[in-house]
Amino acid sequence: MRLRTSAAVSWIDPEGKDRTILIDASPDLRQQVLRAGIRRCDGIFFTHNHVDHTFGLDEVRRFNVVQRTPIDIWAEPHTLEHLERVYRHIFAREHNVNDSFIAELQTHSVDPGTVVDLHGLRIESLRMNHGNLPILGYRIEAEGESDSPLPLAWCTDVSEIPDATKARLADLETLFLDMLREKPHKTHLNIGDAVREARAIGASRTWFIHMAHQIRHAEVDATLPDGMALAWDGLTIEGSTSP
Repeated sequence: MRLRTSAAVSWIDPEGKDRTILIDASPDLRQQVLRAGIRRCDGIFFTHNHVDHTFGLDEVRRFNVVQRTPIDIWAEPHTLEHLERVYRHIFAREHNVNDSFIAELQTHSVDPGTVVDLHGLRIESLRMNHGNLPILGYRIEAEGESDSPLPLAWCTDVSEIPDATKARLADLETLFLDMLREKPHKTHLNIGDAVREARAIGASRTWFIHMAHQIRHAEVDATLPDGMALAWDGLTIEGSTSP
């Protein structure tokens, strides 16, 4: 069984404090966080408003209790509108019948090209296309020198990468790129398209994500070019990890 796609980036900030951000909040977030031993959340960056990337948001309330602070979230306006509609009990708390245990969130609107400087990381929003839906990818890099997997780009649910965005995908150490299945799809890259895009981007390491069950992991993985591999649930990468 494959869980829905989301990610966590953990690092130590310039003051020596552990930090973690999430990219999306899948419906499987609770299971993923518990399995990975994630104990804090310093922010969430959303790629788009689809259910498989947003329906775990309610689970972050436990982080609020542990950290005793609201959690910042970043997304495009249409994604924020979706979250505020679906999670009305969070964003319009004053209308709740009972004052129950809910997440505390601070929203921030971003557009393609927006850069967020957060505890020593630089996180840039990038335009991607998910069929007819414009969505975001993210380029993440450290403010100083690093032997980590950074610069890293997270590009999930992609069917097309605009030319202007490709320029911001240069000089990557690590690329995470959508690859749904072998057959063409209107809103995702298939195997052939994903490999061609990865070659053109030229990251040192590429991990393919968001695979459907039609992809037989071991069989497809064995056919991929050097420096490229299929990711898997629970994958953790560090500076020394490579496909």
